[in-house]
Amino acid sequence: MALLLAGAMALTACGGSGSSSESTRDLSSGKRNGQGSTGGGQPAPDGVAPEMGRSAAPAGESGDVSRLDVPPPDYLSTFALDVDTASYGYARRTLGDGRLPAAEDVRPEEFVNSFRQGYERPEGNGFSVNVDGARISSAKGGGGGTGASDWSLLRIGLATKTAPPTAERPPAALTFVVDISGSMAETGRLDLVRKSLTLLADELRDDDSLSLVTFSNEAETRLPMTRVKGNRNRIKDVVGDMQPAQSTNVEAGIKLGYEESVEGHREGATNRVVLLSDALANTGETEAEGILKKIDSARREYGITLFGVGVGSDYGDAFMEQLTNKGDGNTTYVGDETQARKVFVDQLPAHLEIRARDAKAQVAFDRKNVKQFRLIGYENRKVADEDFRNDSVDGGEVGPGHTVTALYAVRLREGASGTVAKATVRWLDPKTRKAQEETGTVTTGVVDKTLWGGGNDRLQVAAVAAYFADRLRGGDLPGAPGLGELASRASGLAESTEDSAVEKLATAIGQADRLKRGAGTDDDPEPSEGEIG
Repeated sequence: MALLLAGAMALTACGGSGSSSESTRDLSSGKRNGQGSTGGGQPAPDGVAPEMGRSAAPAGESGDVSRLDVPPPDYLSTFALDVDTASYGYARRTLGDGRLPAAEDVRPEEFVNSFRQGYERPEGNGFSVNVDGARISSAKGGGGGTGASDWSLLRIGLATKTAPPTAERPPAALTFVVDISGSMAETGRLDLVRKSLTLLADELRDDDSLSLVTFSNEAETRLPMTRVKGNRNRIKDVVGDMQPAQSTNVEAGIKLGYEESVEGHREGATNRVVLLSDALANTGETEAEGILKKIDSARREYGITLFGVGVGSDYGDAFMEQLTNKGDGNTTYVGDETQARKVFVDQLPAHLEIRARDAKAQVAFDRKNVKQFRLIGYENRKVADEDFRNDSVDGGEVGPGHTVTALYAVRLREGASGTVAKATVRWLDPKTRKAQEETGTVTTGVVDKTLWGGGNDRLQVAAVAAYFADRLRGGDLPGAPGLGELASRASGLAESTEDSAVEKLATAIGQADRLKRGAGTDDDPEPSEGEIG
């Protein structure tokens, strides 16, 4: 009896130690933040099989949950919204140049968010929440790839009200910070920036204001904050005079840009700094965190957002994304004049306004029906679950007419029936700072249809984009088809949607497929299907 008691005490001690260690582990990065000031109970770490998503037996079942050293799994997924698209734009440019993009520059959410999804829009400010999905079949002809038979793809779609007519938006006070370093001399960099700003000068309203800062090894104000009315030609002249110079001191450019934005700040206007650069910082502070610390008070006190426009065949994608994420803004990539026109004529003037600040999403999966799940992308946008309603924790900024899509690979339990997941989006009103929420729910009946050929073309486009990104970065998503099959599916979807953007996606996948196989040219016939290793 004494030996049995001693053994029980030792087992309890071991279990307690393991539980304590596990409770401090972060679900995404190996460490767990402390309890948020407005959060509920602290969620438990992952259970088993983390390589395929979060997994464990549901409450009431026998299994790992009953073991003292394995806490129950976390069935929440929380992330900051992201409307960036630069990763996809830069990947297309890189593939067009005959190179595969670096795995670390591929962010699946930015591939997916580069395409129209056709979501229902809300009538007022805020978001609509659209939740659907489909099963990934691995049967012959189903095109589901390897190991897809019991997996589904879940789509969480968030959308804001479309942009108002240009005449109805608030005036804008824009400070352009332009990189004129030596690397910007390459065709498709500074020359494209000049064309872009010239186009924009004709699109802005008379009551908008604009200032221009350039930087190389030092920063210089070329144009103080100036009303557009009566000064369009002057603005174009200043833009046309920009010439490439020396090194790249991004710190000096952003610091002076924010000073100019504060100096020309307009109450009731949209005040924004727009950085145009290849983001290859090599002088001064070269870390995004250090640069942003120096302008943090101006950013917070005056509500100035940072919009990044990347250019160039060699582009500091990760650096630009870090700057804009922490600068309450977003980033895009411009590789040619067509893209420049899209950004500076079609998008920027209409999307200057902010519809939602610090926007976050949280998806709660029903453990009775869901065995495993994995969020595709958003790795650097994850938020601690308990901080979802902690409004001091940074989220994402979203403008009018934007959509945000999050895809999950979800494995349902055998015989699952009822709720699969509930998605909630939370944001702060840009003017009142009042928190608001909207929710949407999806059931097993909705995700029971087949993904490929199931009639939902836009869901299929999102799936192709996500799987493409996953292949480029060497991922292992359940059911992911090979590049050849993805190219074929994208071509078919381009025809059915009559969407030129999907046609360009098919071209990019075909280029990646050939590069993976070592051809490196665009002269080979389009492959029809199969895994390309």
